Amino acid sequence: MQAAFLLACALGAAGWSSASQASGVLDRVAAGGKLVIAHRESSIPFSYMDADKKPVGYAVDLCLKLADAVRKKTGVKNMAVEFVQVSPANRIAMVAEGKADLECGSTTNNAERREKVAFTVPHFITGARMLVRTSARVDRIEDLEGKKLVSTKGTTPLKAAEQANRERLLGITILEAPDHAKAIEMVEKGEADAFVMDDVLLYGLAANRPKPDALKVVGKFLTTEPLAIMLSKNDPEFKKLVDEEMRRLIVSKEIQPVYDKWFLKPIPPNDKALNLPVSYLLRDFWKYPSDFVPF
Repeated sequence: MQAAFLLACALGAAGWSSASQASGVLDRVAAGGKLVIAHRESSIPFSYMDADKKPVGYAVDLCLKLADAVRKKTGVKNMAVEFVQVSPANRIAMVAEGKADLECGSTTNNAERREKVAFTVPHFITGARMLVRTSARVDRIEDLEGKKLVSTKGTTPLKAAEQANRERLLGITILEAPDHAKAIEMVEKGEADAFVMDDVLLYGLAANRPKPDALKVVGKFLTTEPLAIMLSKNDPEFKKLVDEEMRRLIVSKEIQPVYDKWFLKPIPPNDKALNLPVSYLLRDFWKYPSDFVPF
């Protein structure tokens, strides 16, 4: 009898633990919990640190609007928001393991990543190109034959560069940098001949370097990159809310002034504008906003 009682208690405790772990973001917030937003260090203009070490950027602003939607849905007007910094290498694990509720950066939605996490409606569509020194005679990836190409660890442009190098037998030495800031620094110092990354990030990074005119973006697109906010694939109620709010922001055009703020107007830290209007790819995609991408 005692053994049966202990077994029942153990099963009950296990069931409670499982139910506790299964509770979603909205349930946690409704019970007084906080919303955890992951941000990046140097993904200009999507998600980066300003001079005061505060997370800012296009994706960060969108996530703060999503946070408002969570407050409205749960009725918790004083819901706290906690920011946690992630890197290209650990961002997916942070979301998959429940350590962050939303990853607000410049992450590409692709089939490989969707095995571990979910994505909402893309907030930007870009492609990977190369950043080189202005004095360099490099216009395409083939011009890097026998040279050094750097990209950021854990990114899709890095994989695309490795594939192109392998398939075209270019003999390029592929280097990995821990973050975008280190990669661009390697190009400036001559430690790498080019940095391959989403072109919008390259423009943003270059514009905020001490000598932006010493760098240029070149080459055809190696990839097509739909960038989207990342969240857990095991919380359908939370994802439904996030998707609905992203669609509302797009259809109502409330997203437009947010876009203009970060891509058409001067931005920190150097108060320089990227002057990148909404591309035809993104404009067409936003006509029927969806979390589905064919990649």
